Amino acid sequence: MSTHTMKRTHGAPAPAGRVRAAWAAAHAPVAGVPRRVRNAALAVPLVVLPSGLWRIATEYIPAMESGGDTGDGGLPGWLPGEVYIVLLSVFSELVAFTAVGLIAAWGEVFPRWVPVLRGRGVPPLAAVVPAAIGAVLLTVVWTAAFAADFAGVTLQGDPTPAGYPGEAGGWISAVYYVCYIPLLLWGPLLGLVTAAYWRRRRAGRPEGIAARRRVAAGGTGGRGARLDRSRSDGRTGTAWRQRPKSGGATRLRRRDSVDA
Repeated sequence: MSTHTMKRTHGAPAPAGRVRAAWAAAHAPVAGVPRRVRNAALAVPLVVLPSGLWRIATEYIPAMESGGDTGDGGLPGWLPGEVYIVLLSVFSELVAFTAVGLIAAWGEVFPRWVPVLRGRGVPPLAAVVPAAIGAVLLTVVWTAAFAADFAGVTLQGDPTPAGYPGEAGGWISAVYYVCYIPLLLWGPLLGLVTAAYWRRRRAGRPEGIAARRRVAAGGTGGRGARLDRSRSDGRTGTAWRQRPKSGGATRLRRRDSVDA
C-alpha cells in the first residue's frame, strides 16, 4: 500500500499543482513584452471583475435587491434571470481575459486544447482585428453610457428607470459606481495591449524570419548587412570566405589553411 501511494505521490502532479501551473503558464508573458504592457493586459480582467460581482450580488444578496433591475426582462422562459446574470458575468470575464493572450504564448501559438489548429501560429491579424474593434467599441460604448448616466438618461435618451442604482442614493449608489467606473478603462487598456502585440508580431513576422534565413544561407541581406561565412574542404584543407558584393552577387575569396 505504501509503495502504491508513493508512486501516486511522485507521479502526476496534484490537481492543485496542475491548476497553479496552468494559471502561471496562461499569464506568463513572452519575451519582448514591456512591463507596462504586461501590467495593462493583466489589469483588463480586474477592471471588468467588479461589475460582474455587482450584478451577481444584486441577484443573491437581499440587502442589495433595491440596487437595480434583476435583468430578466425579455429573457426566454427557460432561462431564469439569476442564471442569466451569472452567465453574463462569467462571459464578460472570459472576454476580458483574452487580453492576456496578447502578451502570452497562447496568443501567438494555438494551445494544444484547440482542435485542428493546435500548435500552429496565430495569424497576427486574426488577433489584432477583433481586439482593435473591441477596443474602439468598448471605449465608445462605456464613455457614452456614463455620459448618459450623469445626464440622467439612458443611451436611448429615455429617463432612467425606477430603481436605477445610480439614483438610489446612499451606499448602494457609491458601490455601484465603484464597481462600474473601472469599465471606462477596458477599451483604452485593450487598445494599448493590442498595439504592442501588433508591433511585436511584426518584428518577428515570417517574412523577417525568412529573410534572416536567406542571409544565413549566403544570400543578400538588408542595407549595410555583411555576412562572413566559412566552409572548409576536408580534402584540401582550403577555407573559403563568402561575402556578398554590393550588387547582390556573391564572390568567394580563397585563403589557405594548414591542416592540423
